Amino acid sequence: MENKGQNRRQFLTTGIASLIGSTAVVRPWKAALAAKKTSDSVNGPLIVTDVEKHKIHPNYVPWQQHQLNHFYGPRPRTIYVAHTNKGFYGLGEGRDEPQDVLDKYIGTSPFDWVGDELSKPMAKAMYDLMGKAARIPVYKLFGQRYRRWVPISSWTVSTRPDAMAQVVEKYSAMGYTWMKYHLSPFENVFDQLEAMERVAPRGFKLHFDLTHFGHYGHNPDLVERISHSPIAGCFEDPLEQMNDIESYIDLKKSIRLPILRHGSRIQHTFDVLKQSADGYIVGHLKLGVVIRRAGLFASTNVPFTVQWAGGGISRAMVSHMQSAFKTASLPFVTTSEIYASDVVKERLEPVNGFLRVSERPGLGVTLDREALEKLKQNRPPQQPPYILKTRFKNGTTMYNLMRPPETKNLMVLPNIWRLIPMSFDSPLATEYWDDDGSVQYKVMFKRLETETMVLEKK
Repeated sequence: MENKGQNRRQFLTTGIASLIGSTAVVRPWKAALAAKKTSDSVNGPLIVTDVEKHKIHPNYVPWQQHQLNHFYGPRPRTIYVAHTNKGFYGLGEGRDEPQDVLDKYIGTSPFDWVGDELSKPMAKAMYDLMGKAARIPVYKLFGQRYRRWVPISSWTVSTRPDAMAQVVEKYSAMGYTWMKYHLSPFENVFDQLEAMERVAPRGFKLHFDLTHFGHYGHNPDLVERISHSPIAGCFEDPLEQMNDIESYIDLKKSIRLPILRHGSRIQHTFDVLKQSADGYIVGHLKLGVVIRRAGLFASTNVPFTVQWAGGGISRAMVSHMQSAFKTASLPFVTTSEIYASDVVKERLEPVNGFLRVSERPGLGVTLDREALEKLKQNRPPQQPPYILKTRFKNGTTMYNLMRPPETKNLMVLPNIWRLIPMSFDSPLATEYWDDDGSVQYKVMFKRLETETMVLEKK
């Protein structure tokens, strides 16, 4: 138990967490008020006059194209450019917001949206505007800075072992020291680990996301076995029952690596006070909610990280949040690294696992109009429906029908389809069976349209 505690303490107190401040408290409201006074004195009243909305279609990086397209298909996102009466523009990105949401910002001051709980994309744009108008980097709108360099993680999907090894090689060469991925029951995690261990440089770690999946063996046993890998770093949501606090406490005591929790149906309150995890992930929530969670984690001195997926604009915004929130010391994920190009001129890349937080006014990124127009016109290759073909070592073959993006979660959470219990360590291998024009493919595809899943003996 001494070694287990030591490993956990090392994760939380060295490298990443050694940058944590010890006494300061998050004060976003006071900091933003001071910024507004500065902006008003320099610029006069600042009003949002217009919001441009552009849908872009970025390509995946070539070495991720095959697997990401088979998981999700192309993933468009929307870019927002908010203009003001003083000539400043603010950048946001994310989901496609309806016009009635955007209209709520027109005629208001960006400072009216401190702690924005209406729109994540527009929150980024409003904070970019506030920082530019007050001539300060966005992190100062949240309070004082706790870290100048913030830890960042890369991300990928679960696929065949040799492809996983290639991704580890690519990301480590790019300066990443962490990689997160969702385990999939269509791949054997130990086969993946064996392949990745052969190529991972010393110090490279994996963040395993079990997504509350009910491994039909026993999740604590699985996590314990994975934890012995030299590249195992931490586990996210390793238990099936989200609110089983006592089981999380028991698991945390028995596993030598950190246990992180993403979902919390009790709003990260009782579970945090009971110390049911070593750290938390706040993902997909509006900015105001993130700020409140940051205060909770700061008051209990619990490490956490913000997870907002997107491109360079999102990466810039989250880096400022990670810089200013007292205990936001865990590596953050935005998935920006999976895209081949972006709409901002600055490519924010890590150095030895850390990203330097910009000191420029606002988010610190600049719109590239030419790149924006190209990505609006770009049309990545579509992924037609295909068959997921899984072979077990005993000769059994399983077939599943995939229609990205409709079935994007099947490879991570097949239990929601209620088809068959599965695990993460079955002796199997999976391939993507694209339409090859064969009679066998056509027959199986037609059969799957009725049966959804087929399981055949050798």
